[in-house]
Amino acid sequence: MIKKTLNKLAMVLGIFMMFGIIMFPGMREVIGKLMDTLLEPILGGLPIHMIIFVLAAFTGIYASLIQKYTMDWGLMKRVQEKSRTIQKEMRQAQLTNNAQKIKKLEAQYAEMMGDQMEMFKQQFKPMLYISIISIPLFYWVYLLVNQNPGPTMIFPFWGEQILKNNVFIFQYWLVWYFLCSIPISQITRKALNIGGM
Repeated sequence: MIKKTLNKLAMVLGIFMMFGIIMFPGMREVIGKLMDTLLEPILGGLPIHMIIFVLAAFTGIYASLIQKYTMDWGLMKRVQEKSRTIQKEMRQAQLTNNAQKIKKLEAQYAEMMGDQMEMFKQQFKPMLYISIISIPLFYWVYLLVNQNPGPTMIFPFWGEQILKNNVFIFQYWLVWYFLCSIPISQITRKALNIGGM
């Protein structure tokens, strides 16, 4: 009973974090300042690019752990294999113009839709849990980076850049964050033997 209640509270908080910041933009600064109170004493002495690296590593690790323990990887593997088999058989049936086989495969595919819906729910749930931690961290870094004058960092190929400036549609700090988090996340997933999509 307590576990279910905590689970529901976490889901509501995750939804609030994901959509509340869109509906209430003023929350972003409030969340960022609250995180500054918590994290500045721990990470305040590091250069900004190292703070982003530490947070990206932390995000990669906890996101992988959350996915490992909240998703049914066996179900995902079964659904993927079944989907591939049906698609392969469907191509063969269409090439041979086997209407009876096509009808049978369409029925199997319709049955599989329930499993795919369950798979979608399992992917959405960890995303909500992850957002509870990620969104406050993002807004803290956003505040740090967007202080005047903004901090800079030297990037390969791009040279020294102000982290709050944009490259394509993203700020440089966000690009650096993803460049750090993706390999760490992949190493963590490999170490934890987490299946992939």
